[in-house]
Amino acid sequence: MNPDRCFGGSLLVLIGMFTNVLGAFIGINIGTDVSSMPSASEVVSIIKTHRITHVRLYDADSHMLKALADRGIEVTVGVTNEEVLGIGESASAAAAWVNKNVASYVPSTNITAIAVGSEVLTSIPHAAPILVTAMNNLHKALVASNLNFQVKVSSPQSLDIIPELFPPSTAAFNSSPNSTLYQLLQFLNNTNSYFMLNAYPYYGYTNGNGIFPIDYALFKPLPSVKQIVDPNTLFHYNSMFDAMVDATYYSMDALNFSGIPIVVTETGWPWQGGPNEPDATVENAGTFINYLIRRVSNDSGPPSRPNIPINTYIYELFNEDKRPGPVSEKNWGVLYTNGTAVFPLSLSGSSQIMGNATTVFCVAKDDASEGKLQDGLNWACGQGHANCSVIQSGQPCYLPNNTKNHASYAYNDYYQRMHTVGATCDFGGTATITSNDPSYRSCIFTGSSNSSAREGLLPPGAFGPVSPLGESMKLLVSKVRYVISAACLLIILL
Repeated sequence: MNPDRCFGGSLLVLIGMFTNVLGAFIGINIGTDVSSMPSASEVVSIIKTHRITHVRLYDADSHMLKALADRGIEVTVGVTNEEVLGIGESASAAAAWVNKNVASYVPSTNITAIAVGSEVLTSIPHAAPILVTAMNNLHKALVASNLNFQVKVSSPQSLDIIPELFPPSTAAFNSSPNSTLYQLLQFLNNTNSYFMLNAYPYYGYTNGNGIFPIDYALFKPLPSVKQIVDPNTLFHYNSMFDAMVDATYYSMDALNFSGIPIVVTETGWPWQGGPNEPDATVENAGTFINYLIRRVSNDSGPPSRPNIPINTYIYELFNEDKRPGPVSEKNWGVLYTNGTAVFPLSLSGSSQIMGNATTVFCVAKDDASEGKLQDGLNWACGQGHANCSVIQSGQPCYLPNNTKNHASYAYNDYYQRMHTVGATCDFGGTATITSNDPSYRSCIFTGSSNSSAREGLLPPGAFGPVSPLGESMKLLVSKVRYVISAACLLIILL
């Protein structure tokens, strides 16, 4: 038996095993088209405050890369669209880029991936023929620097490369076997990298002419009569997000590439829009992000790949108010530049607990019915004598204007005042205890301290990939190699 073949085959099996063990992750994008952008050190401080451990940059800004050194944060750096042509035309330019923007910072700055361009195939099609050459040049430069196992190369693509997304089972790329996309998939397959996908249910819904209900785009539970079913596979899709990811898997299958995992490099929901953008609201954005975190944190894949988690980056950290286009284009950030949250986020879907919390909060359950929540809210504000003035119109905790948000504040105010004399956090089964501070913006929940009120935006698993497998793999792979080598030697001897 060839030991290399033994290692390769065994590693593929173990990769599948460890993917499930390590679980899925949530990361976040950091755009810089911000008129009042904090300094690099301030950005990193905000990231650390919110327990974000993996980020994606759209360039290789030296100030950010220096500030991220020795902070325990994994970093995906970006080759800008303007740099793609030069790197594709010159191997020496690629080597210089890697030396300047990667090799000179590792290992202090934990760079784990290079995203080559942004939606190159659809946004700058004239550069498409040279995209894979640019990726190859960068990969060769990483090999020369002995960084190819730590740093993966890929290129984020838009869903516009798939003309028909539904049903997912019949989806196919708008390409031929000789196309750039086919060559891209060959590169990812040969280098054990992953497909970077930008998937936006917001656009799927707003451009869908009412074909799908908004609850489907927002991850909200659908009644059985409204569930979306693929007529060919009979798979049930509980969210547009899952259907988009599966459509991409099926599109790769159609070109005979079935072993390339997908990382969603961008997804989110704008929280403010213009007069013709009624669905860009704080309430919808908060709903989408909360359900997204719960969805990703359950460590499962889409129906066609149930055992491959959907590792995902939220778009984005701050609003990029300098971006051109409609109002919604400027309002995707989940934080203000002072580090406070735009909307409250519930992390009850995550199995990971934010550490060092000495205070617990009583909040409404995500799956509680509207009617029962309203009953609990009425009781808390009435017989329970909770302070409900701050959830009235015009007050700090009024927005998002929904029963769950208002109930969370009222439940917690009652609980903080009364739990020392025996009060419980139940409210007819609609409430739960959490260690994550639900405070946001100027809405400070009773029991919050100044030092921790803004923490708990994202779960501690908010990160991006070394590979699709996550943080532990650098140590893990070295151990796995030892185990596999020993196993292969035993097989050969037998």
